Amino acid sequence: MELDPGTISIIQLAWSRLLGLDDEALADDGTDRVYSVDDDAGVLTFVTLFGREILKGPRWAVDAGRSMSGLDLRSESTLLTMSRDRGGRGLGEAQLFFCDALPLFDGPPAVVSSEAALVRELERRCPPDDVGEAGLSDVQHSFVLVADEGGDGPDAGQPIPLAGAGYDIWEGILAHIAVITPPDQRRKGYAQRVAAVAIEEAMGAGLVPQWRARTDNTASQRTARRAGFAFAGTQTSVVLDRT
Repeated sequence: MELDPGTISIIQLAWSRLLGLDDEALADDGTDRVYSVDDDAGVLTFVTLFGREILKGPRWAVDAGRSMSGLDLRSESTLLTMSRDRGGRGLGEAQLFFCDALPLFDGPPAVVSSEAALVRELERRCPPDDVGEAGLSDVQHSFVLVADEGGDGPDAGQPIPLAGAGYDIWEGILAHIAVITPPDQRRKGYAQRVAAVAIEEAMGAGLVPQWRARTDNTASQRTARRAGFAFAGTQTSVVLDRT
């Protein structure tokens, strides 16, 4: 999967604004690494995007990072060491993916709902770490893939959440996708199916879908690629104590 050059330019613009840079700071004709100094920043972050490197944080962190390699700065342990005296707390290492084509899905139309109660029930069925990473109940636009419960029990005929997806809008340009699936419903294609709904809705609104997956979450990375996303870079961040 390759992204259109125009899409890449749009993504670079969005991330330039997210990182407090000039709109053209991440254009292809720039230097390999860009620094963004913000002495009020509550987060120290290192981003790689289409071969470019960006380090954003207070001046003490930016100055310390100038002599470090990109490979070092991509490591959460490096950023934690840099910020040890500033109360640094890790937010993790993640991979960034983007797409600019609608995902292809064979099969009947997905049955989805945006009811908040179904989102909460879906999260109840998932591990807390997954719930925290996806944050589906907090996104602006959410969708839950549902199925009717069979049998004669008290829940007969009630919609059962199988997987969920949604997105927040970043800088009026990117649709930051969130996906979550209960452990007992994984490896059935549900995540890809509901993600396709969120992606289609986002692209219909003129947004570029963005997928962020932890570096240790190979299942999320695999789902992103199956949904037509292309790898574009990484993000590593730590929270700083500003007291």
